[in-house]
Amino acid sequence: MNTTVSTVKTNNPVYTMMILIGVCHLINDTMQSVIPAMFPLLERDMGLTYTQLGLISFTLNMFASVLQPVVGAVTDKKPMPFALPIGMVSSFIGLTMLILAPNYPLILVSVLFLGLGSAVFHPEGSRVSFMAAGNKRGLAQSIYQVGGNSGQALAPLISAFLILPFGMYGASFVLILTAIGIFMLTKIAIWYRKQLEEEKLSKVKKVLVSSLPPLTKKQVGIALSLLLVIIFARSFYVTNITNFYVFYLIQEYGLTIEKGQLLIFLFMACGVVGTFFGGSLSDRIGRKNVILLSVVVPIPLCLALPYVPLWLVVILLIMIGALIMISFSVTVVYAQELVPTKIGTMAGLTVGLAFGMGAIGSVLIGILMDKIGIETTMMIISVLPILMLVALALPRDQVTKV
Repeated sequence: MNTTVSTVKTNNPVYTMMILIGVCHLINDTMQSVIPAMFPLLERDMGLTYTQLGLISFTLNMFASVLQPVVGAVTDKKPMPFALPIGMVSSFIGLTMLILAPNYPLILVSVLFLGLGSAVFHPEGSRVSFMAAGNKRGLAQSIYQVGGNSGQALAPLISAFLILPFGMYGASFVLILTAIGIFMLTKIAIWYRKQLEEEKLSKVKKVLVSSLPPLTKKQVGIALSLLLVIIFARSFYVTNITNFYVFYLIQEYGLTIEKGQLLIFLFMACGVVGTFFGGSLSDRIGRKNVILLSVVVPIPLCLALPYVPLWLVVILLIMIGALIMISFSVTVVYAQELVPTKIGTMAGLTVGLAFGMGAIGSVLIGILMDKIGIETTMMIISVLPILMLVALALPRDQVTKV
């Protein structure tokens, strides 16, 4: 099938929509961040084991990850603009249930609704980012992912300043943000629908022009597999830091929960900075080069982290957070350029895999911490980023001059 590309619409970024969908991504992932934020409270007050905490994260992230590629594949064939606010309504219901949940089983039920909302939001949100990107795909995806990573980075602050002082009712503030997000997503959905109507009337379809050289199906499959290995190792490691490293800081360095959570926030905040600059940097120097930067440099820092004094921990968390996340948005764009006809599917697959690996990682790390202790677990996980060296075998893309 021949496809005509609309030069005007493709090349002119719509910055307002880029920012709005990024803000909505922040709100969506802030809701998700309530889950790890409550871990120290649940461990302290309900006496949950690390394995049980891991199962909560597993339920949330696995439900979201399994559905994301499915939602992406469906909406690639039939885009659904108003799925965006509907997905956030599901998350609103889940968060409300979570705040009121009196026991462990109901906590698990509530996170199912949060997972469903996330699964619906991410593929369609990524499509809106693409539609608004023009010739700034890396920048647009960075703004979108910065929103999400910023929401995730709020987890330690929510824990330290809302959950621990006020209990689960402290998370009620997030419900206000959620209501605002539903309103904003409704406005975005109206714009999104209008873009689809204009494409249909003009018979001009916006398509992604890949910066990668022509590849066979086998080469695409290999490259995609390598990319998924990178996402697996990165997600597993980041999950360890964001969900469980606070317990290591408490045990090994004698920090309070609040101070430990502030260090985790520092790590995640630096990840947000890395994510933002990574996308725009990839527009200038190429996707693979940014992925390699994110892979090669952090490995020795990750290996050293369990063995250094506290003052150096702070420095390493800053450096690892910024560097390991610099490729977060880039891997999504790279996957979309590998299969440019499946924007939603590739976004769902890559981001969904990140959620899925985080889910599996949460369970396995929790089991390891219960069985062999916190210190040994941290030493084992520090070796995991070495797997990301498979990035060396990725096809090299061409830098598009804009």
